[in-house]
Amino acid sequence: LNQDGTMRDQYGNQIDPATQPDNLDSTHVDIQSLPPKLYMWTISETLGERTIIPADTASLNFQSTNLVEGMQGHYNYLGNLGAPRQSRLFFERRNDYPTIFIAPLSFFYFRPDQFKFTNSNVPFTNLTYYKAGSRINGEDRFKSYFSVNANKRLAFGFNIDYLYGRGYYSNQATSHFNAGIFASYIGEKYQMHAAYNNFFFKMNENGGITDDRYITRPEEMEDVGGNQYIPVRLEETSNRNHDFFVYLTHRYRLGFHREVTKIEETQDPVARRKAERDSTAIPKDTLIVEEFVPVTSFIHTFKIERSNHRFRSGSEPTGADAIYDNTYLQEGFSRDSTLALSVKNVLGISLLEGFNKYAKAGLTAYISHKFSRYTLMNMDTTIANPRPVHYDEQEVFVGGELSKRQGKLLHYNVNGEIGLAGEAIGQFKVNGDIDLNFRLGKDTVNFYARGHVSNLLPSFYMRHYHSNHFTWDNDDMKKEFRTGVEGELNIDRWGTNLRAGMENIKNYTYFDQNALPAQHSGSVQVLSATLNQNFKLGIFHLDNEITWQKTSNASILPLPDFSLYHNFYLLTKLVKVLTVQLGADVRYFTSYNAPAYMPATQQFHLQPEDDQVKIGGYPIVNAYLNIHLKRTRIFVMMYHVNAGMGNRQSFLVPHYPINPRLLKIGISWNFYD
Repeated sequence: LNQDGTMRDQYGNQIDPATQPDNLDSTHVDIQSLPPKLYMWTISETLGERTIIPADTASLNFQSTNLVEGMQGHYNYLGNLGAPRQSRLFFERRNDYPTIFIAPLSFFYFRPDQFKFTNSNVPFTNLTYYKAGSRINGEDRFKSYFSVNANKRLAFGFNIDYLYGRGYYSNQATSHFNAGIFASYIGEKYQMHAAYNNFFFKMNENGGITDDRYITRPEEMEDVGGNQYIPVRLEETSNRNHDFFVYLTHRYRLGFHREVTKIEETQDPVARRKAERDSTAIPKDTLIVEEFVPVTSFIHTFKIERSNHRFRSGSEPTGADAIYDNTYLQEGFSRDSTLALSVKNVLGISLLEGFNKYAKAGLTAYISHKFSRYTLMNMDTTIANPRPVHYDEQEVFVGGELSKRQGKLLHYNVNGEIGLAGEAIGQFKVNGDIDLNFRLGKDTVNFYARGHVSNLLPSFYMRHYHSNHFTWDNDDMKKEFRTGVEGELNIDRWGTNLRAGMENIKNYTYFDQNALPAQHSGSVQVLSATLNQNFKLGIFHLDNEITWQKTSNASILPLPDFSLYHNFYLLTKLVKVLTVQLGADVRYFTSYNAPAYMPATQQFHLQPEDDQVKIGGYPIVNAYLNIHLKRTRIFVMMYHVNAGMGNRQSFLVPHYPINPRLLKIGISWNFYD
């Protein structure tokens, strides 16, 4: 009952009291819960444009959602849960992380454009728990996501993520924690998205095992009593990263109201009952309603991010066992630290698509300003307790976007920006994508094309860094010039997806064989093609992914020629509400000189000349059982069932073996109340 005396249901529709039963005493009313309805979306970080995505409730392949190597095994990593990783597929590598120290932690860290906002008619909660191994060497992860609507426009919630990987090898434990809050308001004129997230990354470093034969030829080595006792290269060594961001994007839209005709099923229960007796047809109501048509948006985006990196080592090997070529501050231990702080504002104005028949696309212009301050250690050893060194950078860009997001047949987006002031002078980037969706017989075919051109300065920490063992000031680094194109064809009915692309890079920046930043003065080209082909025969399924890559200079950009993923399973329903997936999958890539890992900088780099090791040519096989019962997902997996078989080359990074055979379980609940 509203203040104006009218009665309305939960959707705001007016109720005629004459059609309601007389006994409205609350003790006699049968209250029924609402059927849950929710949708999720992500936003573009610069302008806050929304992209609707499927709700995160899928049950298929739930067993792979907590694998550091990724769902299809694209990543090399150090072997433990939450450890640093790098994708073997070049086109998946991104360089837009806040610092180079956060980039290897992409398994746990997410940017604002990766966060999922939710709107639902009932409170939505997801609780997920993963478990493997024992209290001595196992791993645990707990995730919580909660969203509730104050009304149909305003939603808010929180997320929590905690993992602890004890590790099957000495001195490799990880402990990560993230907690955040978020809110969204989707009104006719005003729209807003806000998020705050705080990340803590803690990981011990062991430098890898001292001799690979403990894994590949254990019969030749002395029995040390288990994997946890295999000698490693580092002790009392750790990396700590603390990152938080505050993000806000909001817009105000100007427009007009127009009348539209809307046909609905009648809400009159008497008329509905009469129609149901006389005919199967339900009478329709013709309504004249007003809708708001936005014409122009004024956009503001704000982001502040702070990243703190620390490297601590209480005991460092010397002599023939030393892993560092140089020491600049103190012998035998390290106390490295650096801090990065950035504040970015974007102001934009947009002429929106679709406000009349001639407005076939949206057009946006914007200007951005970013202030960054970096704090590095002072390398002047002649001064006791020298003050840290500060580097301030300013970047001013102007940009524009042309986009078509409405309709079903054709969508496109072109976004470009060019630097005007500060370090941005001379920098530019242009990204474009297009998708075409058309019918082919009974199939829907999707074709996507993407391209980019950029001329960007290498990130600050590729140009400047000060520490006990690694110090550089590369003021003469040139801008990286990149051009790339990619095409993709998708046919759902056939289970086919084909992607192919190429990229050319001039002044490619990388970490060399001494784990120091370097630039290649010439050009490097990369070609790549990926085929996903899924087969089905009754309840039997075979999902396949094959990726081929070719690099023009494997000495500075090593990539495997082939990367494979195959998943064979049966999928069936035992009863109407119980879905079962039972199968096994395998991940494999051809051998190559995979990047090594440097603990002191937390970076992947080219293998040293005196320690060249081939990685790959070894399958990783997992067997699993997935169960989906109403709102609950459960899996049991035997990870790395082929441990100790074949050539035993169970390494994804030189001298860092992956975990041995291991039983993993997981459970996820969705609550709608």
